[in-house]
Amino acid sequence: MTTCSGRLPTESLLVFSDVHLGSDIDERQRNAPARSQSVDRDLVALLQHYRREAPDADRWRIVIAGDFIDFIGMTVAPDPRDPLVTPLTAEEEQHGVGGACDHARLKLARVAKRHADVFAELAAFVAEGHALSIVHGNHDIEFHWDEVKSDFRAHLLEHALEHGQLASNAAGLDEAGFAARIEFDPWFFWRDGVAYIEHGHQYDPFCATANVMMPLSALDPRRIARGFSDVLLRYVVRPTRGMKEHGHEHVGMAHYVAFAARLGLRGMFRLGQRFAGAVVELFRLRRAYVSEAAQRLREEHERRVEQLAEAKRVGLDRLRALLGLQVAPITSTVRGILGSVLLDRLALGAATSLALVALAIFGAFRGHWLWAVVGVLVAWSLLNRHLSRQRCVDPAAQLVDRASQLARLFPAAFVVMGHTHVPTAVRAGEATYINVGSWAEEEPDADGGEPYRAARTHLVIRVRQGAPEAHFCAWAPDGPRRLST
Repeated sequence: MTTCSGRLPTESLLVFSDVHLGSDIDERQRNAPARSQSVDRDLVALLQHYRREAPDADRWRIVIAGDFIDFIGMTVAPDPRDPLVTPLTAEEEQHGVGGACDHARLKLARVAKRHADVFAELAAFVAEGHALSIVHGNHDIEFHWDEVKSDFRAHLLEHALEHGQLASNAAGLDEAGFAARIEFDPWFFWRDGVAYIEHGHQYDPFCATANVMMPLSALDPRRIARGFSDVLLRYVVRPTRGMKEHGHEHVGMAHYVAFAARLGLRGMFRLGQRFAGAVVELFRLRRAYVSEAAQRLREEHERRVEQLAEAKRVGLDRLRALLGLQVAPITSTVRGILGSVLLDRLALGAATSLALVALAIFGAFRGHWLWAVVGVLVAWSLLNRHLSRQRCVDPAAQLVDRASQLARLFPAAFVVMGHTHVPTAVRAGEATYINVGSWAEEEPDADGGEPYRAARTHLVIRVRQGAPEAHFCAWAPDGPRRLST
């Protein structure tokens, strides 16, 4: 799109992240708890507010910094009438359709129906001449599929046509222009000197994908590659009532033992089965990293990185430097898998117990056994502490660390991410790092405790007199409430 003078339109940015539409869809479980409808109402109100407010530019551009649709967080059981071509695996029969293109299209259709009000308001925003960019996150990598992108545009276009969004324009809706204003960024969004925006999961080993521009599975290239969090979510978290998706970065072995005990013997056994199945799948993913199929994916990824460098005119060396900041998925090493699911500490505990039993048996026949027990316990304590420090689940510090380096590679006043769900605004070198938090909420605890309430934060970036400025806000009942500038 260009203006009447032929120049590209100027834009003010409205940025938010981690809406996780569809996260409460669970068609395998009767009476599955739904998240609060107030999330959708507030998001619609926010979009309506900024649609009515002048953007200090030619138009607004909404930038959703990842995890808008929760493709991996929902459980969809296909109906025989659903148009699926890719056969379900045994795991998908149990846990719902997966990451194949047609599976993702089915999930998107479910989400568009469940959250029609959000889709309608996004359609209104774009129909009035504004633009929309969706940065892929780890929960919506399925936007990799061109057919899924086309379906998303089609869902919005249907709402735009149905509600007659351009009633004041006698010529009607320019469908081609409407579709062109909806863009997808598989890696990052950048406006030189203004903002660098990505989801942030590539700096989190529990959620990173090996090939950001070619995120397909080496085990089956018809499907999106799965990471650690995907496997644990599908195998363990979603099937286990009362287990939360978030908050695991602040708990340890004692928490999981106590949680399992509350399930009773039968529930504990089933949880153990699910956990064992997840561990087997994680090691299956590890073997895929050294396959010929994985090498072919890496080669295609490199080719696409070269294409992106040319399309964005940023230089291949700069993109390779950006790739160098990313971390390897935790599933790429055996040690990473063992530490991620605490098997290393379970093994350490078992070895310590065996050593103590052996000392108890032979201690009656040999002297100085007490000192040996002390030595074993000290060794266990030191090794357990070392393993605990090695397991860093919370990526917040890593995202802040990367922000200053990103700003040097891609000059920007603001480096913006999501992923952690925790709103943050701090200096990072010459830039300001802002994590825009989330709009995702969880169901109430099984014991009736208070559910997690999303921050409902967003960022507004305008360029005034050549200088970018940002307002970091939370949505309140009476409109945006500024947190910082």
